[in-house]
Amino acid sequence: MIEVNCETDFVTKNDDFIAFANKLARLVAEKNPADVAALSALELEGSTVDAVRLALVGKIGENMSIRRFQRVENAGLAHYLHGTRIGVVVQFEGDDTAAKDVAMHVAAMKPKALSVADVPAHLVETERSVATQKAAESGKPADIVAKMVEGSVQKYLKEVSLLNQSFVKNDKQTVEQMLKAASTTIKGFTLYVVGEGIEKKVDNFADEVAAQVAAARGQ
Repeated sequence: MIEVNCETDFVTKNDDFIAFANKLARLVAEKNPADVAALSALELEGSTVDAVRLALVGKIGENMSIRRFQRVENAGLAHYLHGTRIGVVVQFEGDDTAAKDVAMHVAAMKPKALSVADVPAHLVETERSVATQKAAESGKPADIVAKMVEGSVQKYLKEVSLLNQSFVKNDKQTVEQMLKAASTTIKGFTLYVVGEGIEKKVDNFADEVAAQVAAARGQ
């Protein structure tokens, strides 16, 4: 799975842009590059990936970049795409339908990890810090505050771990319970939300125009 960024939704529907993204996905699958830089240096159409990208930028008239990719092998795979903005790949053993349902669930609920034990430590510490501050404001005794904090953290862990989340198609059972009934095991998942984590640049249009005019005058 690969994320290729452009500037407008219009370009995401461009046939050349879509073809380029598909070629990149195939290269990742076949060549197993270590990172985006390695992928950009691979041969494509008698040139390099980056040269093809730059040519496409010139043709379409809009900047585009390869942001990230994830390559998975030696596992059953299920995937789900929600338009062009959310993509999920699930590694599994067992029932295809159950795995597809989990992929859709991940797209909807956006878990942070497979299980409670897999939730990144920095996320747990952030939640603990917030919970501690809120609990301290309650004015209750220290032992009660400690229990409140631990309760909040445990609640958070269940909310963000895939196996402990309520299944979107049946909120009476967890994802783990649904999988057990389907004799299916999830080995891992990858969730990409296009643009997630990218800070949007905010420019002052008047300042930008003034800078361009100054540059043109050689100032």
